[in-house]
Amino acid sequence: MKNQKTFSQKAINFLFNLQPAINLPQNVQVMNPYENEKAKLCVKNFFEKFYNDQNKRIFILGINPGRFGGGLTGISFTDPFALENFCGIKNDIEKVRELSSKFVYEVINAYGGAQKFYSKFFVSAIYPLALIQNGKNYNYYDDKETVNFLQPDILKYLKDQIDFGAEKKAVICLGKKNETFLKNFNSELNYFEEIITLEHPRFIMQYKSKTIEQYVEKYLSVMNKF
Repeated sequence: MKNQKTFSQKAINFLFNLQPAINLPQNVQVMNPYENEKAKLCVKNFFEKFYNDQNKRIFILGINPGRFGGGLTGISFTDPFALENFCGIKNDIEKVRELSSKFVYEVINAYGGAQKFYSKFFVSAIYPLALIQNGKNYNYYDDKETVNFLQPDILKYLKDQIDFGAEKKAVICLGKKNETFLKNFNSELNYFEEIITLEHPRFIMQYKSKTIEQYVEKYLSVMNKF
């Protein structure tokens, strides 16, 4: 047991060795932050601070990272501003804000802060690299050809991430359409016993901004079950 790798070591090894898909259909391109030394330092500092143990976590899975959040820092739903100001990890990346990251850290701060939150949860994505088309964020499921192309990688990456230390009893899925695909992937993996779905942070910030507090409470009501 003493020689077992920590959650942090497994996560860092996985992220730093991702092989981005090439020649995707629909002119979709992959953005790999782990080729950037600034992002790699952020990832190393983040995981060593919050995941330096062998404890299991409840997984929270988004779609794929946005180009101004995880696409910059290498950490899901965490823009450079949030990383420095809410996680206490200084970084040299331009302090841009991302809508999804803003909401997620509203939740994290309401939950009790980053240390408490990350001791219980791991936030990632079904496809862990940012996708862009014509310079804009793109979802892995936005067209059938792309999701079919990426499916073998998605299944492999989900298995690899589960190995970090995923609690089997439940997974929290962000996004209603994302849920449809996660159910299919999970039926092949036969791992998570329950999928709990919440509205995606981007959707909330873009279309439900007047009721953000209600959505924060909804997130907390789910997270407090664990």
